[in-house]
Amino acid sequence: MRFDRVRVLIVDDQRLFAEALEAILSTDGRISVVGRAEDGRGALELVRKHEPDVVLMDIAMPVMDGIEATRAIRDEAPETRVIVLTGSAAHHDVSRARSAGAAGYVTKDQIAGDLVRAILDAAAA
Repeated sequence: MRFDRVRVLIVDDQRLFAEALEAILSTDGRISVVGRAEDGRGALELVRKHEPDVVLMDIAMPVMDGIEATRAIRDEAPETRVIVLTGSAAHHDVSRARSAGAAGYVTKDQIAGDLVRAILDAAAA
């Protein structure tokens, strides 16, 4: 981690969900949200621009899905950790995310504290 606060990029095509995540994470002084993208291609551009420590990545998105974007981010910015956000912990999705280089996954029905812990753990790895 290069800064006192963990720099996080949120990637989700559901704008309300992404805004809610940003609002929740912004209340934790250890985390700084550096941007939001609505698809994998936008995520890759913002990773280049902001060099986040952690990317929260939805799996199902238009243009470039979360699995493809995770692979591209890990290839281009291997120091950036990706945590996949998923609506379910289906074995197939988790397995695909891990093989693409995701540091972990969080289901969208978990509590905010679980997400914060996952972010801090990924940044410390």
